[in-house]
Amino acid sequence: MKSYMLSGPHRGAMRRLLDWCDEAALVHWGQESPDPPAWLDAQRRLQSEGRTSKVNHPSEDHRAFRIAALIEPIRGETVLK
Repeated sequence: MKSYMLSGPHRGAMRRLLDWCDEAALVHWGQESPDPPAWLDAQRRLQSEGRTSKVNHPSEDHRAFRIAALIEPIRGETVLK
C-alpha cells in the first residue's frame, strides 16, 4: 500500500488534494483478509480511528470531523453524500 501511495496517480492526486477537496480523511489498519471491508465497517473505523487530511478550504463537517453515512454502492458507484 505504501508503494501505491507514493507513486503514480495517487501521488499526483494527493498533491492537489489541498485545493480540490473541502473534506478528506484517512485511517490506517491491517486485516487478515485481502477482501475490502464492508462499507459500514470502513465508515465506523474511519470515524473512530481516522483523522482528517489537510485541505485549504475545509467545510464545517471537515472541521468537526463529521463523516456522512456511506450509502452502499450500486454497480461499483460510491456515494459519499
